[in-house]
Amino acid sequence: MKEGFRLTSSAFGNQKNIPRDYTCEGGDVSPPLAWSGTPYGTKSFALIVDDPDAPDPDKPQRTWVHWVLYNIPAGASALQEGLTISHDGAIAGTNDWKRQGYGGPCPPIGKHRYFHKLYALDVVLPNLGRVTKRELEQAMAGHVLAEAELVGLYQKGQGAQ
Repeated sequence: MKEGFRLTSSAFGNQKNIPRDYTCEGGDVSPPLAWSGTPYGTKSFALIVDDPDAPDPDKPQRTWVHWVLYNIPAGASALQEGLTISHDGAIAGTNDWKRQGYGGPCPPIGKHRYFHKLYALDVVLPNLGRVTKRELEQAMAGHVLAEAELVGLYQKGQGAQ
């Protein structure tokens, strides 16, 4: 959407392997994320991490949601590694394991893509509680100023160390 709005990680590059520490084979902690080029008028950010290759990249059947986080403060420019359920007012939604917070890559077969999507919003959303991805997308409709994306890759037994 807005050119210049970028999402990066010091742990992995775009279209590169996600280190094992951030997966079910490691510590299953959230990776560090940073962004730049925040558009004027941003009041908050929302983050959705999902895998469109579930369960098998050769025969995907659904998109698996790994993390839903919203009301990240407008002044923020990063999320630290190992983020817990809430941080500086941000609220974690429900992932597809029916848990709040981050759930790392854990593909049953093949190499999957993990889309980290950061949205700059022109509002601070009301407290939606343990919102799902779909509910958050509905709440964000009409309020997205820009979207930045970082794609990580992971296959069990082959993650970067």
